[in-house]
Amino acid sequence: MTSSSEIAGDAILSFFETMTFKKKAILQEEDKRCLSYFFVVKGCLRLFFTEHNGVEQTQQFALENWWMTDLNAFRSGRKSAYTIQALEATEVLTITAPNYELILAEFPVMEKYFRIVYERAYAASLLRIQMISRMPKPEFYELFQSKYPEFLQRIPQKVLASFLGFTPEYLSELRKNLVKGKNNL
Repeated sequence: MTSSSEIAGDAILSFFETMTFKKKAILQEEDKRCLSYFFVVKGCLRLFFTEHNGVEQTQQFALENWWMTDLNAFRSGRKSAYTIQALEATEVLTITAPNYELILAEFPVMEKYFRIVYERAYAASLLRIQMISRMPKPEFYELFQSKYPEFLQRIPQKVLASFLGFTPEYLSELRKNLVKGKNNL
């Protein structure tokens, strides 16, 4: 027998398309219209922008069960200020803006769900800004390492450094010093 929650789940999934991307594939290009919102089923995404000097600044990551898009561009249909890239082979569920509006109208529980998603993302973003601004770099890295150990295994050092506001060279030196410190205990 099929339960009503299974039927609702199937109905909700009908608004999405499943897509797979190879490692390093671009899902959304900076300065192109943002037409999709991505839910990571398997893999890892990053959202970044490229400065005028060519340096990439990573703003967010998304692992399994996380969402990613340039929300402002997605909701308005404008050009994205960011690029979204797969850091691993990645499978996503993607929804278009019209389908997003339909799902919210048809399933009010999704409105509440996305409000919670946005609140958590906003709080995490504010915390990251505060930590970058206030904490000494070694403490910031150690806190990040303790809260998100899965990222350290899955994200290339250059990309992680850009997210943390470090140069890759500084991050390498910091990691080396932390390993030395632990070996001296």
